[in-house]
Amino acid sequence: MDAGAGLTAEEKLTFAKAARRLIPFMMLLYLVSFLDRVNVGFAALTMNADLGFSPQVYGWGAGIFFIGYFLFEVPSNLVLEKVGARLWICRIMVTWGLISAATAFVTGPTSFFLLRFLLGAAEAGFLPGMILYLGTWFPLAMRARYVALFMAAVPIASAVGSPLSALIMQSHGFGGLAGWQWLFIIEGLPAVLLGFVVLVLLPDGPADARWLTAREQQVIAGRLAKDNAAGDATTRHALWPALRDGRVLLLGLVYFGLVVGLYGIGLWLPQIIRDMGYSVEQVGLLLVLPYALSAVAMLAWGRHSDRSGERILHVAGTAFLGAAGLLASVHVPTPLLAIGAVTCASVGIYAALGPFWSVPPLFLRGTAAAAGIALINAVGNLGGFAGPYAVGFIKQHTDRFTAAFELLAAVVLLAGLLALVLRALLRQRGNLPAPR
Repeated sequence: MDAGAGLTAEEKLTFAKAARRLIPFMMLLYLVSFLDRVNVGFAALTMNADLGFSPQVYGWGAGIFFIGYFLFEVPSNLVLEKVGARLWICRIMVTWGLISAATAFVTGPTSFFLLRFLLGAAEAGFLPGMILYLGTWFPLAMRARYVALFMAAVPIASAVGSPLSALIMQSHGFGGLAGWQWLFIIEGLPAVLLGFVVLVLLPDGPADARWLTAREQQVIAGRLAKDNAAGDATTRHALWPALRDGRVLLLGLVYFGLVVGLYGIGLWLPQIIRDMGYSVEQVGLLLVLPYALSAVAMLAWGRHSDRSGERILHVAGTAFLGAAGLLASVHVPTPLLAIGAVTCASVGIYAALGPFWSVPPLFLRGTAAAAGIALINAVGNLGGFAGPYAVGFIKQHTDRFTAAFELLAAVVLLAGLLALVLRALLRQRGNLPAPR
């Protein structure tokens, strides 16, 4: 059954028009965001040696980003709801771009930790703000497809960013700066420029979109009103009930497990492949395949979730695939098989994201959605600290990645199991629509 089932021909045309105008630009913003978040993994190929960082120091610095992110996530999303997406996304992008570029001038662990923390604080609210923003444009029946399309920018950023980062790293010595310093500068400044472009291209909502006719604005408003009429009234609009809701907290734990795997791979994979004996240029090329396949899987799995109307099993199944890939990657006999196993892990973890972010709107609306989605993302992104730090700690004390990736696999497996617990809870509360 098509993802747009239940929509009139006029509604389908209107939402398709909105998607064409919004999604590519939103993908570009998220691509730049994620690239600035994880380019430290590529910079580490030479930065760690230049600055004398141990694996544990690097792991702490890579992960402390998410502490700043956690502390400012909910307040940032509440501000976005009050002042509008256009102005607040501009603020987020300009500040994170400047801080990311400034990372080029760190001189030791203290400045590295400080700037990574500030980068997380600056970027807080971007992803949940965008998820909330998509909810002001697209109905629940189409949400997984468009969330997956938007979030496909993450693996695309890694696929495009890996060879690009390898190329930038070759500028070592130009202007008296190391290659890793140019990496932070060149990949940080586009965020600043795009922040000002947001003011021009990103309307606060359908009512402010001059490229929609009055009739098209009415079509979108009418369809979303039907969605908003459904749901659990106890958490639909209120702030504090949403923050205390067991469903929200359980979603945060599921996302924590997925993020542990996502960043455990993303922030260490360049060094893992380099340790297999490949050059920086070869590392950049080898990383294209797992992330390109992950982007394709995200889109296909999001569409399948919309067509079936099912969300939770789509999350659990891909989490189990991710866990299996992580475990296999450190036990297969050859480097190429290890890269293949990591590719399976990446595909599984990324494919879960579209269906996952289609779950909160099943029972959250209004201010509750702004706070609840931010809290889910904040709790989940603590996994971005735990994953990289755990890998660094274990690597430093064992000189191998085996136990680290076994731990990542266990956490991702637990995320899949918790998703099944969440499914039972949502079914009990009457939040799961009948599969189509």
